[in-house]
Amino acid sequence: MSTLGGISVIFDLDGTLVDSEPNYYEAGRRTLAEYGVPDFTWADHEAYVGISTRETVADWQRRYGLRASVEELLAVKNRHYLELARGSVRAYPEMRKFVELLAGEGVPMAVASGSSLDAIGTILARTGLNAQLRTVVSADEVERGKPAPDVFLEAARRLGAEPARCVVLEDAAPGAAAAYAAGMRCIAVPYVAAQADAPEFATAGLLVRGGQEEFTARAAHDWLVRTARTS
Repeated sequence: MSTLGGISVIFDLDGTLVDSEPNYYEAGRRTLAEYGVPDFTWADHEAYVGISTRETVADWQRRYGLRASVEELLAVKNRHYLELARGSVRAYPEMRKFVELLAGEGVPMAVASGSSLDAIGTILARTGLNAQLRTVVSADEVERGKPAPDVFLEAARRLGAEPARCVVLEDAAPGAAAAYAAGMRCIAVPYVAAQADAPEFATAGLLVRGGQEEFTARAAHDWLVRTARTS
């Protein structure tokens, strides 16, 4: 049992642990350009933050009337993304500190992401976070992506943890909704500042309204300690 009263921590990956959304946007822009959609903007991309890659490309297929299959679009986007991720991806410094702090206290941790297993593995290896984060769940491995709770519940199962004893870190409204649906507490660190007032974030136990610029490992740890004492 960890020093935090048996609490386990489950991290979203993109936009939470690592600043990978720019790479995801660029991968999406390149993919859509290949299929005749030349004007995909960052504002368009923001609507998909927190949604699994598979569900994102399925929506593109419908929205843009693409003839390619979801599987083909998924493969092309993942190829572009992996090329970008191998070249440049960074972990948020305070999130890295938080992971290291929890690892030092023996807190069970997992990553639960809408990205593919290849993408998750590449990012964790590239940033060195794979040393502490060995339990990984992709939305490709469960029936439904966020905002359904499936990926978080599977992470809890693999950790051998009760959902009520899990705390999720999330940057996106669908992820906060998924944590709530899973019966887990949530530390929300909005990637898109304008979304901080989204109703899904109102369910979070701790909402860091200023996002990564405001998040600190020490404040998050102190909140976990208080949570462990009162639960």
